Amino acid sequence: MKISVLGCGWLGFPLAQRLHSNNYPIKGSTTTENKLKTLEQNGIEPYLIRLPESLNDPATESFWQSDLLILNVPPRLKKDTGGEHFVEAIAKILEKCKESNLTWIIFTSSTSVYSETGGITKEEDVKPGSASRPAGEVLIQTEELIQKSGLDFTILRLGGLYGYGRHPIHYLSGKKDLDGAAKPVNLVHQVDCVNVICEIIRQKKRNTVYNVVSDGHPPRKEFYESAAEHFNLPLPRFKPKDNKNYRVVSNQKLREDLHYDFSYPNPMDHTP
Repeated sequence: MKISVLGCGWLGFPLAQRLHSNNYPIKGSTTTENKLKTLEQNGIEPYLIRLPESLNDPATESFWQSDLLILNVPPRLKKDTGGEHFVEAIAKILEKCKESNLTWIIFTSSTSVYSETGGITKEEDVKPGSASRPAGEVLIQTEELIQKSGLDFTILRLGGLYGYGRHPIHYLSGKKDLDGAAKPVNLVHQVDCVNVICEIIRQKKRNTVYNVVSDGHPPRKEFYESAAEHFNLPLPRFKPKDNKNYRVVSNQKLREDLHYDFSYPNPMDHTP
């Protein structure tokens, strides 16, 4: 199976490396010219692709000639704008896939498609108009587009990403009057993201949606204070706890369908 990874960044690059080590022929894209050599040195056929202009570039034509596309490009919105451009770009990518006879797309979505409240939240609990962030609404539209494309799809709603130089405490350290002290975190380690995608490919799990979040959901205050102490950073300061009915994103479907056990089940076990 030939695999193309659109977006070889913090998650896509180690994923492409792992797939290459598993003997899949891998094509990888980057928006940065000086990263092309790094991809090539790691056995990944490199492509410089900037959306949407690169879609009509003859130099990138062979990137789309694969069996599977891993679509790993999050929407980047500026003050609630730009969403329509992202959806349009995805629509063009889907057309490109059809033209190239590419039949399967794995799309890395996000748990931001869900409301902030609602208790235990499963894959079927998406309601347009109630996403926790504007990017979530854009992702809901994108997911719908992919599901109606006629292509095989697997949609992965990733929790907040952490691991290997990336940890959310760095965004909140030292801040004051933070809301949501009791809000459960819904996180997933980079290693588990890579493992899950490899398992989905190996087990050929198509035309389905999975939440990809770790087992543990500690409250934000407890989690971030513990992380600040672990990394020797200034503590974030939260407002008094509230009793809001926050959501906890369930990974039950993923665990049962894939028979998967998380390498990092508890975000409280801090990693670098």
